[in-house]
Amino acid sequence: MRRGRRLAVDVGDARIGVASSDPDGLLATPVETVPGKDRAGALRRLGAIVGEYEPLEVVVGLPRSLSGQEGPAALKVRDFAGELAKLVTPVPVRLVDERMSTVTAAQSMRASGVSSRKGRGRIDQAAAVVILQSALETERTSGRPPGQCVEMGG
Repeated sequence: MRRGRRLAVDVGDARIGVASSDPDGLLATPVETVPGKDRAGALRRLGAIVGEYEPLEVVVGLPRSLSGQEGPAALKVRDFAGELAKLVTPVPVRLVDERMSTVTAAQSMRASGVSSRKGRGRIDQAAAVVILQSALETERTSGRPPGQCVEMGG
């Protein structure tokens, strides 16, 4: 397992959840929810978070259908991840499968007594935590970085 903090990003149309790991890559914790409507502003804020946390890498959740297919949402996330990769160079940005992360996050928040209305802003952070925890587990078991590295085109 490589040593170093990681950041995870759960990209949504309205909000973007951000989570961070400890330097040993054991535990993922919520960081903040970035408003997603203003894409340029969201990218700037994410760039500032990357500058502040100095992560080994940023993992971005790639939404796929249960069958593994990619639809319009995945294309949007790939595009966003490409822009983020250009902005945070030389920090690598990796796309990881995020199937069920929001569902898992919502279930665990409900189980801990957080209402869906109150938890809307935090659900994105919780989904980012689920994405990051999964990516850390993948690396621990495989010995390789999770997902695929985003190539900076154009």
